[in-house]
Amino acid sequence: MPSSVHPIAELLRRDRRYHFDAYVFVFEALRYAQEKMGLGAEAPADEQAERHVTGQQLCEAMRRYAHEQYGYLAKQVLNHWGVRSTSDFGEIVFNLIKIGQMKKTADDRREDFDDVFDFDEGFQHSFQISSIDAEEA
Repeated sequence: MPSSVHPIAELLRRDRRYHFDAYVFVFEALRYAQEKMGLGAEAPADEQAERHVTGQQLCEAMRRYAHEQYGYLAKQVLNHWGVRSTSDFGEIVFNLIKIGQMKKTADDRREDFDDVFDFDEGFQHSFQISSIDAEEA
């Protein structure tokens, strides 16, 4: 009798490094990359054709999307899900490729996600504290 377990549920059972929410986040960030950032827009004229986003582009989209969704807590949220570097994004994407939930081109490699940006720097926010003179207030 064939298994009716969803491929992602089976993946989570086999590979416990990343939380389910990390996988959901990657799908959402891919949509963000395509719809909000216009990445992969150079798809063939055929509307049915898949739009391709490179590993580096997807990492940048995930950084921006995490900032947008979680603000100052973005890095902590990703860390909680087991994601501590852009290499982890690559592991998640290629796990999804292995189970047929994402696709890749012949040129795509897991290593494309390595060291795209430093997590500490990529999720650092600039605080600007301004003082108000008592006379101005």
